Amino acid sequence: MEQVVLLDESGAGIGVADKASVHHASTPLHLAFSSYLFDAAGRLLLTRRALHKKTWPGVWTNSCCGHPAPDEPMAAAVARRLVDELGLADVTLDLVLPAFRYRAEMENGVRENEMCPVFRGRVSGDPHPNPDEVDSFEWVPWSEFAPAVLAGARPVSPWCALQVAELWELGPDPLAWPTASPTSLPTAARLS
Repeated sequence: MEQVVLLDESGAGIGVADKASVHHASTPLHLAFSSYLFDAAGRLLLTRRALHKKTWPGVWTNSCCGHPAPDEPMAAAVARRLVDELGLADVTLDLVLPAFRYRAEMENGVRENEMCPVFRGRVSGDPHPNPDEVDSFEWVPWSEFAPAVLAGARPVSPWCALQVAELWELGPDPLAWPTASPTSLPTAARLS
């Protein structure tokens, strides 16, 4: 059974819960991550969530999201999910938004409540999506995608929209974004 790390408001770990039972109308604060994968031309790998997923099915979003297992380093968790969801190994990863946090609610009342550090990855070649996780994908120029999201013209998941706003502040070239120190991660995520 996959587990997630539960957090207090300071980002310290306070326990674990089964992932299958954690997302509901009173979702507790927990640890997650998001990743944005780019090719050498600065195109973003955008993915559409599988239609049967419990949260935000069929919604377009960033490249890959997930939850680190208890005692799993963040970068290792991101790399694991990139293989599981997209069939992508050996991705160069950089931490870019260590303190991102959000809450969102679906129309059916299911909520997300996460401290969700954001990573940038660099890849070459197309992914091989796991259909249990990803319905489809496309490569989009960041220079077109981000302004469209910011203008509300490109619908994406709530966390992606909030992250794009913060990522845009890092500069227009995603390959030149500054990296963040792992010491800026929530306390529960500061594993080697």
